[in-house]
Amino acid sequence: MAPILELRALKAFYGQSEVLHGIDMAVEQGGMAVLLGANGAGKTTTLRAICGMVRSEGEILFSGKPLKQRTSEQVAALGVAHVPEGRGTFIGLTVEENLRLGAYTRSRNPQESLQRMYGYFPILAERRRQQAGSLSGGEQQMLAIARALMMTPRLLVLDEPSFGLAPRIVEDIFTIVERIRREDGVSVLLVEQNASLALELADYAYLIETGYVIASGTAKALSDDPQIRRSYLGY
Repeated sequence: MAPILELRALKAFYGQSEVLHGIDMAVEQGGMAVLLGANGAGKTTTLRAICGMVRSEGEILFSGKPLKQRTSEQVAALGVAHVPEGRGTFIGLTVEENLRLGAYTRSRNPQESLQRMYGYFPILAERRRQQAGSLSGGEQQMLAIARALMMTPRLLVLDEPSFGLAPRIVEDIFTIVERIRREDGVSVLLVEQNASLALELADYAYLIETGYVIASGTAKALSDDPQIRRSYLGY
């Protein structure tokens, strides 16, 4: 089966500065790939390039279709849902209003999608009438993921979903992400600083450093590599 997402010799730029230098990676249909690396390595830029947010060269293929030259809105309409670092919820709107906004591009039955999200995230059902700005950090992250899923995406792109959250909340969020992948067949591309946790969940992993992929393989292979464990996993 062909990958749902392929990057071939991808370069990305901020102005005239090249920050990705010809990276290759893929996400399998229904699989989870994780992109690891230090701050400033190019992880977030990779996600932005996929979603049409920065200038890029090379190939970006989604289900065999090129994504280059498409706007972020067009990429989303094809079935790529991006949850950026920092969550980006509309804090002045209620939880339910945020979720309904997520459905405007793709969901054919917003009410059915809404009930599915409340099934995945029961706390959001309890908070449905609250303003998003009054939620805890973990609840806002759940809302950001649920809003992205209201698009009925085929690929969920997550940028640092555990950032700033308590370990128990992180575990809850990743349990739900794994359930969504298993039950709905949504593929996942994950950028995550918690490398140990990410490698436990992912099928495949890429290690990026200063805009280059310096190692790739199954998540287990990278997790078992002594040099990578010492340098990036801290044990």
